[in-house]
Amino acid sequence: MLYIIGLGLGDERDITLRGLEAVKKSQKIYMEAYTSLLSFGLSSDGLSNLEKFYGKPITLADREMVEEKAGSMIEEAIDNDIAFLVVGDPFGATTHSDLVVRAKKLGVDVEVVHNASVMNAVGICGLQLYHYGETVSIPFFTESWRPDSFYEKIKKNRALGLHTLCLLDIRVKEPTFESLCRGGKKQYEPPRYMSVNTAIEQLLEVEQKRGDSVYGEETECVGFARLGAEDQKIVSGTMKQLESVDFGAPLHCLVIVGKTHPVEEEMLEFYKYNAAS
Repeated sequence: MLYIIGLGLGDERDITLRGLEAVKKSQKIYMEAYTSLLSFGLSSDGLSNLEKFYGKPITLADREMVEEKAGSMIEEAIDNDIAFLVVGDPFGATTHSDLVVRAKKLGVDVEVVHNASVMNAVGICGLQLYHYGETVSIPFFTESWRPDSFYEKIKKNRALGLHTLCLLDIRVKEPTFESLCRGGKKQYEPPRYMSVNTAIEQLLEVEQKRGDSVYGEETECVGFARLGAEDQKIVSGTMKQLESVDFGAPLHCLVIVGKTHPVEEEMLEFYKYNAAS
């Protein structure tokens, strides 16, 4: 059996009872370590906290392992109970459909244990989840690569009066360009996590380039940091206001507000920007 288990957004205590039962009866446990992080995952003792809580060792599964060597993990699940831990929900912001398909093709039983994800946790700001349009991803710009495909999606959402959730780039264990060119042993860039501030800066740059007045400095948004953690931070305000807010440690995400209803507006007032934010 292959268990794909959502861990939620906070810390090791956010796993469901059903998920914890599956972990405890698994012979081997892997944890995805490239699409997201638990709030404590940036610290040196993050993994040890998990291992202490579950009472079992955990193998970190980076992007290379999941995308290129997942076959061996799936084969282990033919005769053993194997747990694959995912921050958030297994089918939330980043899906693991490919893992399920590959396992089922090998005749491996798969059980998915769901949990909270950024996709529904953003509801805490008061914007109703059914008033959201298509979610977009904002990647880090480079000198030679400044993609803007998200602009058209935001434009469609705005035309329909819908809110837009912007998921911000996470770059963990990314091979350097030089090591890819040389071949041989890979060298990796330092981890990078996009902030709300950088996202807004890039969004405004794209608006200036495209010029369709989809959004601007006075567009209402909501910035989130460490969503689901005890020290989460949520601030609503204009893009210009949020660009100056110190949201602190990662992970961050951003919502571009569409047409609001009275109850949504009342809720947003609790998170309204002030200069001391």
